[in-house]
Amino acid sequence: MIPRRYERIKQVLAQRQPDLTVLMEDVHKPHNLSAIMRTCDAVGIFAVHAVNRYSETPTYSQVAQGSEKWVKLHSYPEIKTAIKHLQQQQYRVYAAHLSEIAIDYREVDYTLPTAILLGTEKWGVTDEAADLVDGHIIIPMQGMVQSLNVSVANAVVLFEAQRQRLQAGFYDQVRLTPEIYQQTAFEWGYPEIAAMYYRQGKTYPQLGEQGEILPS
Repeated sequence: MIPRRYERIKQVLAQRQPDLTVLMEDVHKPHNLSAIMRTCDAVGIFAVHAVNRYSETPTYSQVAQGSEKWVKLHSYPEIKTAIKHLQQQQYRVYAAHLSEIAIDYREVDYTLPTAILLGTEKWGVTDEAADLVDGHIIIPMQGMVQSLNVSVANAVVLFEAQRQRLQAGFYDQVRLTPEIYQQTAFEWGYPEIAAMYYRQGKTYPQLGEQGEILPS
């Protein structure tokens, strides 16, 4: 790995937000999923979460522009398990969902640990998911349609979250733990070697100041 690439990796990891995420419920269209992940990468999200009851979750598409390499994807068998896991991690989970209790998405404090739940393009989130989350948010619409494309809605909400976090200085300090930072830097810099170490159950070696692998 050349030093310039290592510097770029460190720059990106230094701005990753471990307590801001997206949970996708049955978002199965590859172009939507890929566009969502690309936006997540753009605003500094470290990992996203997905439940897909009908098929394997696709992640690769030209739309993603390689984002699947830089944003971790965690899958769950059911929505209840996913939401409960995030809430146990102290996330407040907000569903993008039109309801009587929904609030303007800009009223949410995204400087707190936050997960945005997105549903299918046609049906939105399920009733079960809507009942389990901590709140509902909407993007006010002045046109004839009631909602945006799911990937567009994701971008609108996440860039508001980014705005709040930029204002609060969240991107000015490393927010990943040292262990996660070093582990991810190695995986990004040496993906093939990292995969070999993972298969063998070995701990990754340390990296030097220029991104070189230090002798153990």
